[in-house]
Amino acid sequence: MTVLAVIPARGGSKGVPAKNLAPVAGVPLVARAVRESLAARLVTDVVVSTDDADIAATARSAGAEVVLRPAEIAGDTATSESAVLHAMDAHEAMHGEPVDVVLLVQCTSPFLTREDVEGVASAVIEGGADSAVTVAPFHGFVWREEESHAGPAAQGVDGPTAAGVRGYGVNHDASFRPRRQDRPQDFLETGAAYAMSATGFREAGHRFFGRTALVRTDPARVLEVDDPHDLARARALAPLLDTPAQPTREDVDAVVLDFDGTQTDDRVWIDADGHETVAVHRGDGLGIAHLRRAGLELLILSTEQNPVVAARGRKLDVPVLHGIDRKDLALKQWCEERGIAPDRVLYVGNDVNDLPCFNLVGWPVAVASAHGSVRASARAVTSTRGGEGAIREIASWLLGPALNTPESTPESPATCPNSPEK
Repeated sequence: MTVLAVIPARGGSKGVPAKNLAPVAGVPLVARAVRESLAARLVTDVVVSTDDADIAATARSAGAEVVLRPAEIAGDTATSESAVLHAMDAHEAMHGEPVDVVLLVQCTSPFLTREDVEGVASAVIEGGADSAVTVAPFHGFVWREEESHAGPAAQGVDGPTAAGVRGYGVNHDASFRPRRQDRPQDFLETGAAYAMSATGFREAGHRFFGRTALVRTDPARVLEVDDPHDLARARALAPLLDTPAQPTREDVDAVVLDFDGTQTDDRVWIDADGHETVAVHRGDGLGIAHLRRAGLELLILSTEQNPVVAARGRKLDVPVLHGIDRKDLALKQWCEERGIAPDRVLYVGNDVNDLPCFNLVGWPVAVASAHGSVRASARAVTSTRGGEGAIREIASWLLGPALNTPESTPESPATCPNSPEK
C-alpha cells in the first residue's frame, strides 16, 4: 500500500516572505513538516510540492521527494487540493504504482507531530474513514457580524463598530449561555494534517467527503503561521513544545565556533594600561581536541580581529577567521571550499550577529547564556553557560562515551590577554 504525504510549500508567500523556509528552533518550517511525516507510522512516501528552488533544496536535504509545481497552480489563488492532485499524478508517473491513501500536511503548522500524521492516516487505513482531519477541542463562543438597519453605531472592543452592523452568536443563543460542561463539544480544525482515500479524493475533488473522522490533537500545539506575529509566537513557544534536540556524530561533519560569549563568558578585564584579558575554560579545550581527533572539521569564526582569537586558535590547533563583517558569507564560502554541506554544520553562537549563520546551518546551537532571540532560533541549547564548559558539553553530545575518561575532567579556567570585543 502506498501512503503518500504531500506537503505544499510554494515560494510566493506575502504575509511572511519566504515563510516556508523560516526557521523555528533552527529548522525551516518545511523541514519540520518533512521530519514529522517521515517519522510517522504508515506513511510510505513524503513529497514536497513547490515552485521554489530553495525550498526544493531544503526539502531534499530533509529527506523528501520533490515535485516541481507548474505556475498555473502556484499563485495566490491556487488551492491545496490542486497541489495534492498534481503531486499524486507526478508520484504515480515516477514510481509506476497507484497511491492508495494521500495526506495533506501543512508546514505552516510548526508544532505538527508525527502522532498527528499517524492519527489521520490510521483513521483512513485502519479505522475505515473516507477522510480525516486534525482537530482540537474548542469551548469558545463564536460571534459574527451582519448588516443591521436599527440603532446607532455600537461600541466595540476596538472602538465603535460601523453603523448598521450588529454581532450575533454563531454556535450559541445570545440569550442563553450555558456552562462549558453543559454544551456540546465543539472542535476547531487545526489546519495541520488531513488524510483521504486517494480514489475518493479524485472523485470528490476536495478533502472532506464520505465519513470524515476527527483526530484530536493537543490544543496547546495549534498555531498556523500566517503573519510575522505568528512566526514570533512559534519561535517563543518552540523551547516549551519541542522535544529537546541533541545532535550526534552521525548528524554533523563540521563544528564552527563563535569566540566571545561562547568560549568566554563575554566579560573583559581591562588593566590601567588598557590591556584586555578574558578567561577560557580548559574543559572546552579538551572537548575541541576530541572533536578534532574524531575527524570533524573545525573553525573559529569571529567578527573582530584581535590577536587573542588567533592565539587561542593556535593553542587549540583550530583555523581562525576573524575580522569578518558578514560571518554568514564567510561561513558559506568556507563550506564551499571544503565541500561541506551547510546542513551538516553545527554552529555555536550567543548573540544576534550569529543569527545569519544560524539560518545557514543544519545545527544552530546556542549556549545557555545566549541572548533570548538566539536561544529561540537555536535547534539545541546547552545547559552550560558560555565560558563555563559549553563547548565541552557539545562535544559530549557528539562523541558520548569517548569523553567519559579520567583525562576529560575540566581544569581551572585559563586566561587569555587582549580580548576582542564582539
